[in-house]
Amino acid sequence: MKKFLIVSGVIIGILLILGYVFRGVLQFAVMAYTMRPDAGFAETTPPKAPDYAIASNWAALPDTEDLADRIPTANTETLQLTADVDVFFVHPTTLLGGAGWNQDLNDEEINRRTNYGTILGQASAFNACCRVYAPRYRQATLLSFFTPQGDGGDALELAYRDVVRAFRFYMEHYNNGRPFILAGHSQGGFHLDKLLGNEIAGTPLEEKLVAAYPIGYYIDESNGIPICQSAEQTGCQATWNTVSLDANSGGSPDSICVNPLNWSASGLHAGFDENLGSVSFRGNQGTKDNYPQIELGVVDAQCRDGALRVSEIRSENYGQSFITEGNYHLYDYSFFYMNIRENAVVRSRAYLAAK
Repeated sequence: MKKFLIVSGVIIGILLILGYVFRGVLQFAVMAYTMRPDAGFAETTPPKAPDYAIASNWAALPDTEDLADRIPTANTETLQLTADVDVFFVHPTTLLGGAGWNQDLNDEEINRRTNYGTILGQASAFNACCRVYAPRYRQATLLSFFTPQGDGGDALELAYRDVVRAFRFYMEHYNNGRPFILAGHSQGGFHLDKLLGNEIAGTPLEEKLVAAYPIGYYIDESNGIPICQSAEQTGCQATWNTVSLDANSGGSPDSICVNPLNWSASGLHAGFDENLGSVSFRGNQGTKDNYPQIELGVVDAQCRDGALRVSEIRSENYGQSFITEGNYHLYDYSFFYMNIRENAVVRSRAYLAAK
């Protein structure tokens, strides 16, 4: 009996250890089961394609009141109506499940999640330099990234076609010859990587590209756009994926990593004092009467093994990992919000001064 109890205890201990070590995998398995659409991509009817001549099919436009207009408390400059530079922003995944593989743009709950989760928390970082254009598109559901060779790949391709149509509409009807920034996050970064390679690199539009920020997706140099090596460089791309020091990055050593605290791709460490401010868009922050607070020195950062690694989070407002422990994908913008905001201004001014 005693031997049985000892063996049972050992087995239970091993199971607990395995459960802890692979808790991210287990969480994903449960998540994938609950998120899976009702049928395969080919068996579903895609939602109606958006008409980008209709303003409601844009999450942000310079001449409409939207959450891209919001500014942090200590920074009051916004150039939405007068800027000489545009930003075309592609939002990340906010479709976490449901019956289909792609978003129906009439789904107001998903649109609200996009507005408050990404337009407010990410696209607004560019309103100090630029007029902000952010299309709604039939984004692929989150599960698509874990089935990229099948249904997920089809869903992502449909979403990308919307992004291309939105960009071409923007260029024809809104841009008016102004230089532009391309920015996005996660699924948005994935689509921008393709857009840069297919629509920008090697075309006359490359001369109009101030910079690209396809953040939060592991990409390499294959899209043909150079990697940013300094804060003032233009015509380049800067991206990163934020993780803890000991986390499995999920990328490869060839993945682009530009440190948003010093804008170096060399692996140079940037200390907490170089962080100009993190902004946590939680709860009711970001409304007209309650702008988010800027927190200085929340994280440091260093590029290593194709990922941006932070040694410590000095705030209680940023504690949630994404799927696996130490994956700070959710904070790729929030941790470095004020540095991104400043850098977009710096690159825009450098571009305009050189022309």
